[in-house]
Amino acid sequence: MSENKDLEKLLELRKKLKSKKPEFLRHLWWKKPKFRNDPKWRKPKGTDNKMRLKKKGYPPLVEVGYRGPKLVRGLHPSGLKPVVIHDPKELDRLDPNMHILYIGRTVGLRKRIEIMRIASEKGFKVANQISLSQKQ
Repeated sequence: MSENKDLEKLLELRKKLKSKKPEFLRHLWWKKPKFRNDPKWRKPKGTDNKMRLKKKGYPPLVEVGYRGPKLVRGLHPSGLKPVVIHDPKELDRLDPNMHILYIGRTVGLRKRIEIMRIASEKGFKVANQISLSQKQ
């Protein structure tokens, strides 16, 4: 019981910390069009780089202090461990109380329906569940 309460507190703390975390974008993404298309993080390494020197007015750097609590790192917001499934047989090794399922993107409709049927019978939660009306 207390483990479950601690987990819920840590998940809530992670959510609160994540709301304060900035979006980390590379230096000069706002100035150069080639960076605007794909502004993913790159560490600034120049000797006079203002962002590396943490000057006022420049975006923040990726640092250790932005990390979430270790016990809930990598968990789904529900507190379950996410697992990608490509085959119905893979469900035999998993526990519905510990795992949440993501059906692989390369899985076809027939097998996807079969996986969803077996998962619902066993009591699994499926995160990227589809409704049949979407596919038709």
